[in-house]
Amino acid sequence: MTDPPDTTSGRRPGGRTARIRARVLDAVRAELAEGGHEGLTMEGVATRAGVHRATVYRRWRDVGGLLADVIDAAGEIDWQPPDTGSLRGDLTALNQEIQESLAVRPSFAVALMAASFHSEQAARAQTRLWADRYVQCEILVERAIGRGELLARHTDARSLLIAATAPLYHQLVLLRAGPDPQLPERAAAAAALAAAAGAFSVRREESA
Repeated sequence: MTDPPDTTSGRRPGGRTARIRARVLDAVRAELAEGGHEGLTMEGVATRAGVHRATVYRRWRDVGGLLADVIDAAGEIDWQPPDTGSLRGDLTALNQEIQESLAVRPSFAVALMAASFHSEQAARAQTRLWADRYVQCEILVERAIGRGELLARHTDARSLLIAATAPLYHQLVLLRAGPDPQLPERAAAAAALAAAAGAFSVRREESA
């Protein structure tokens, strides 16, 4: 992931610079969770962070820059996909993480998704983050193939992951309904069964 724009150095932030970045990004998360993207301002972030607003403007330039860096920072976290010993278990654990992030009020995850529709910078950063997460989660399919849970050796991991996780977003984001304790496992089980039946298998062209 890229670091936020910095006119003073091309190196990765460290020391005081890193501390300022951490304070500002914490402030963005708090402001976004409390007031959504509509209430997010450079001045509000600077005040909450205890940083001079000139520093915030110089380093992040605008709200889009702040949002993009918050999303990039999420990609820097050392997150690992679940490893429960089965595809169904892994997908259930993943769905439980997703449900927790979407159900908490206020939900920073939901606020960030909404903000990405109002900032091209944030949208690009969110696309990068999702792409990285899908790549990370390909290991779930690789393990399942290794255990013999999936017979199709060319299973489209992204399609499987979307099928497994989409019901959570539909329930909590689109319908704005409350969390269903059974939904993470139910959605995971359906996707795992579909995958075992070959629903997400893809054909590979034979090399010439």
